[in-house]
Amino acid sequence: MLGAIIGDIVGSVYEWNRIKTKDFEFFTSRCFFTDDSVCTAAVADILLHDLPPTETMQKWCQRYPDCSYGGMFGKWIYEDTPEPYDSYGNGAAMRVSPAAFLHRDDLDAALAASDTVTAITHNHPEGMKGARATTHAIWLAFQGKSPAAICRIITNEYGYDLTQTVDEIRLEYSFDETCQGTVPQAITCALESVSFEDAVRNAISLGGDSDTLAAIAGPIAEALHGIPKEYIEKTVTKYLVEADDIKTVIKEMYQSYNSSSE
Repeated sequence: MLGAIIGDIVGSVYEWNRIKTKDFEFFTSRCFFTDDSVCTAAVADILLHDLPPTETMQKWCQRYPDCSYGGMFGKWIYEDTPEPYDSYGNGAAMRVSPAAFLHRDDLDAALAASDTVTAITHNHPEGMKGARATTHAIWLAFQGKSPAAICRIITNEYGYDLTQTVDEIRLEYSFDETCQGTVPQAITCALESVSFEDAVRNAISLGGDSDTLAAIAGPIAEALHGIPKEYIEKTVTKYLVEADDIKTVIKEMYQSYNSSSE
């Protein structure tokens, strides 16, 4: 989960100032959390406390109204009778990491949780698939599967083309807000990485929807490599300093994991 939030924060300044290099300052004074972090926290809250998904997602996003939500989702937040709107946007995948995090011993439960929190908005088959593939990749990484094994399984299960390297993707890649144009690329960025930071740098260097690419690659890389403690400390004390509710649900999420691991 923190992998998604840190990826979002680091990528925030490059979403509309896109770059095609891995050589950039990682944390800057201009970084901030966006809708990716808010929605990830909402999903964690939903799954941790068995809350109604639609109502809870709306409440979280209404508390943070200025976080650059997508057009349809931005309207959905305030609807009195919100219904899914057949979206295949990459918002389905950027928020779903808690599903894998909370169900590391049960793939079926992780995928069912992914479906639950995705179908409230992104019920198009590609939206559901993008969220499931992201959840599955994170889950496999938590099982200690190698990047090659994860690549093979995700390719076979979801039909994504993961044959290109990050360098090859970067050459012709452009801004894309769809699951099918974001999830495979973000997964590749994580699987090709040598560290958590490297995965985030890979994602941002594609020159696309940087915060969301990094929010998808980040939790896969977290499961593969872990996150340096100083990055977590900086995130919580600097970038989430006024977001007590997000910090609370992060704490609950990781306490839940620690308790289940003992």
